[in-house]
Amino acid sequence: MILTRSLNRASTEKAYGQLLVRPLEHSDAAALAVAYRRNREHLAPWEPTRVDEFFTTTGQAAVIRAKLNLYDQGSEVPWVVTTPEGIIGMIVLSGIVRGPFLNANLGYWVDAAWTRKGIASGAVAAVVNMATNELGLHRLQAATLAHNTGSQAVLERSGFKRIGMAPSYLQIAGEWQDHVLFQRILF
Repeated sequence: MILTRSLNRASTEKAYGQLLVRPLEHSDAAALAVAYRRNREHLAPWEPTRVDEFFTTTGQAAVIRAKLNLYDQGSEVPWVVTTPEGIIGMIVLSGIVRGPFLNANLGYWVDAAWTRKGIASGAVAAVVNMATNELGLHRLQAATLAHNTGSQAVLERSGFKRIGMAPSYLQIAGEWQDHVLFQRILF
């Protein structure tokens, strides 16, 4: 069953059984800090190096303010992935460009305890649907570390096609690392 909420505030909400993809809110700071602390080691190889403040409620409140500010400017749409137990991940469309491009970058993470259970695939499917039907985007792109075969499989199952390799693309885990680039044409 899919539930949709108006795009007025922060996009839409999609529910798949016990999984819910909903807009990020200021009130998520404490729960998001807990989720990031719980997953600090799990996410470290896949994300930029984080300062200790990032893992606090105060740090997450600042991150959320920045993300919602970008949402207000029309360049980012952030969601949290939740179950009845709480936040188990995030998924974000960033770098949204309108005009003739109609493009955004897709990024996501899932709690270590919830990997390999279809959570990332479900969240990506929900966001692809919202990007197409509610944001009116033409194209989504995503980049994974060259050795992140799990995330590459999620993207391929979600209809993304590999379009190339970007050497030294992002600084992840303290090093400039190569990324495999993917795209999905939405219409």
